[in-house]
Amino acid sequence: MFERLAVLAPWLLLLAGLAFVALTWNALRPLRHPWLVFQSFIAGLAVREAAAHQIAWQIPIVAALLWLGAWATWPGWLGLALTVLAWAGLVVLFVQARRDSTALRRDRVRNGVDVEEKADALARYPDLHVLVPALAFMRRDIVVERGIEFCTIEGTCLKLDVFRPREPGRLRPAIVQVHGGAWVSGLKWLQGIPLLGHLAADGWVGFNVDYRLSPRAAFPAHLVDVKRAIAWLREHADEYGIDPSFIVVTGGSAGAHLAALVGLTFDDPTYQPGFEDADTSVAAVVAFYGIYDLTERRRPLARAFRHALERWVLQVKHDETPEAFARASPIERIRPDAPPFYVVHGGADTVASVVDARAFVEQLRAVSHASVVYLEIPGAGHAFDIVPSLRTGATVESIAEMLRQLHREHVHRRASPEAVASVEASAPAQS
Repeated sequence: MFERLAVLAPWLLLLAGLAFVALTWNALRPLRHPWLVFQSFIAGLAVREAAAHQIAWQIPIVAALLWLGAWATWPGWLGLALTVLAWAGLVVLFVQARRDSTALRRDRVRNGVDVEEKADALARYPDLHVLVPALAFMRRDIVVERGIEFCTIEGTCLKLDVFRPREPGRLRPAIVQVHGGAWVSGLKWLQGIPLLGHLAADGWVGFNVDYRLSPRAAFPAHLVDVKRAIAWLREHADEYGIDPSFIVVTGGSAGAHLAALVGLTFDDPTYQPGFEDADTSVAAVVAFYGIYDLTERRRPLARAFRHALERWVLQVKHDETPEAFARASPIERIRPDAPPFYVVHGGADTVASVVDARAFVEQLRAVSHASVVYLEIPGAGHAFDIVPSLRTGATVESIAEMLRQLHREHVHRRASPEAVASVEASAPAQS
């Protein structure tokens, strides 16, 4: 057996080297072909966000093959050279991630919103979660309750997961997380966890919600379900100790699309059948790598994307009912009284165009009276925050501090005039 492995070792190392190079190259230069972009994104996600971890698990494999004698013939030497080349690429990815995280933490002002770097203003994301990403899904400093039913509609039972502090409280700020998955799939237990856990540890209550999926359900069923969840939370605010007047909505990809529409259609009864009088407004929207334009008014849709929207999501033809695609596009629903928006997008996103995100932010800033913050992270790809990484940690810190500031302003506005005067009187004089 040992002799057979020794004979195969050089060729195994060559195969490993080829695989390592392919994975690293895909993370550095992801494929953009419509029929391959999704596979490329999935294969590159962990490599891009956890480059150091890739080297850590590859080293034992290479060491074992070298110990078996892989270095004795040319396939082994070639495999080793390819492996070193792949590791050089992983170092580049690690440096990019570190540069992004450092920039996010260093910047004190981004788009007009102060983000303090001081320890008492910007709580650090746990370094241990970056080192061991699985720990982010097993936090012991918060309580997670899973599978709470909030609605059954058309035979589909919709549930939510709750992330809350261990200590009971009242009038806590709340955040609703909407998962992505191209409106046809998605796992709420996998998405939004770093942000929900970080905020729950800071006193917030987070809710990761289900919604009906296509092709069984056509838009706007997805949006209706998210609004139904928000209405349900307001009805059960006392039970969860949340402030019904301060609920933030967040999501990634398709979830960001739905979160943006929640913020822009808060008074539209069309999307609240049977609960038209319920309050589904939100205090803010946090949209990660979203899709904001389903029309062709600014540029043509990719053929595969348009086909998916027509066949599975909206289930109508774009050329026959273009108004349906406009109604489903956040960029077409922008309004002056929109809530504050925090838009996060990766410069290396190959799934949701960063150009569309920039256009959405530009239009939002031109129309909305509320603040619009845009964080464009140069090296981040699609769904980067699923992996607790250097880049994810710094992004979570930035968003959390912005939301804390927004909540502080909300509490200040709600205080009595006497309390406000007392706070202002006790504040240090500004020179």
